[in-house]
Amino acid sequence: MNQPGHPATLETQVPRGVSDLTGLLDALRATAAQRDRDGGHAAQEKQWIADAGLLTLAVPREFGGAAAPWPTIYETIRAIARVDSALAHLLGFQCLQVVSVDVWGNHAQRARYLRGTVQNRWWWGNAVNPLDTRLIATATGDGGFRLNGQKGFCSGTRGSQMMTISAHDPQTGKPVFAVVPTTRDGITVHEDWNPIGQRQTDSGSVSFAQVKVEPEEVLHRSETPPTPHATLRTLVSQQVLTNLFVGIAQGALEEARAYVNQYGRPWLSSGVDKATDDPYLIQRFGEMRLQTIAAEALATRAAQALDEAWLQGGALTAEARALVALATSEAKILAHRAALEVSENLFDACGARSTHAPLALDRFWRNARVHTLHDPLDYRVRDVGRYALTGTLPEVSLYT
Repeated sequence: MNQPGHPATLETQVPRGVSDLTGLLDALRATAAQRDRDGGHAAQEKQWIADAGLLTLAVPREFGGAAAPWPTIYETIRAIARVDSALAHLLGFQCLQVVSVDVWGNHAQRARYLRGTVQNRWWWGNAVNPLDTRLIATATGDGGFRLNGQKGFCSGTRGSQMMTISAHDPQTGKPVFAVVPTTRDGITVHEDWNPIGQRQTDSGSVSFAQVKVEPEEVLHRSETPPTPHATLRTLVSQQVLTNLFVGIAQGALEEARAYVNQYGRPWLSSGVDKATDDPYLIQRFGEMRLQTIAAEALATRAAQALDEAWLQGGALTAEARALVALATSEAKILAHRAALEVSENLFDACGARSTHAPLALDRFWRNARVHTLHDPLDYRVRDVGRYALTGTLPEVSLYT
């Protein structure tokens, strides 16, 4: 960590071993503060993630992927989020788009796109949000569509090779889901993502002008309504966010500990010689740790529940799926609160000098604040409260 009052030093040399997770974390940590200030597209860092073999974590083994258990995938996302939650977001959404193809595609589509991800190391972008109906799909009569309009919050699209999309079909009133190459004629990825946090998630808008979708690119979901297993995609998404929050809380706690141990000063009336002996500071760190490990424990519990449900495939029942949704909401509530509170308490623990801008310690709170606005916390607490009071399980929705 850099001495307060002096500019942060940016390492320009990539540490050896970047092809493994430890080396990747070292490389991301070395540039995280500077990249947070700069924003923009993290092309080199995304290449490091690909080099570490993480793009195929969620690809089934039959198509050459790692088929990692969900607890392992989320532990990896969490580890990256401790040093860079924006890049962890990109990896999480990579896994989400892989899952989208896996649960919505037919066998030929799964083979084509999932094997292609392994062989070509595709990064996937996301333009799936059925609530955003600005993108219109017009049937072409051959089973394909023409796309016109725009999508917002398209995480990972810049620099991607493939993207999943949802569009509104005005003839049927239903959404159309498809896969298209990001560089297809008529697609424009805009560099208009400029939030206070999560600044390198490439989540800008995408415009579509007479974009052709071939019949074989339309994802044919096997069941209408979808099976409980197919709706696990939503919970995969929500647990990505949950583990981003846990990683942010862990990263903020690690930074606070390192700062206080190196630069901390005891308060003048504390009666101690070292900041680390201050009883109030000790209590503050205790509370921060309790919040963090509680959030981590529930995130791990939810990931294990998801993994067990995932392995059941078509045998998964609606009730079993609803119990995973409940565990996901419980974990997300605690992780949401931990990310915001620990990243704020970092400054109470470290003091005024920790606000020195080049340290960028505020990035943890800013990243948490941006991402915790994804969906309202109150409705999750409502679902948990209903279950606690009446035993009513959450219903399937775009967020549960």
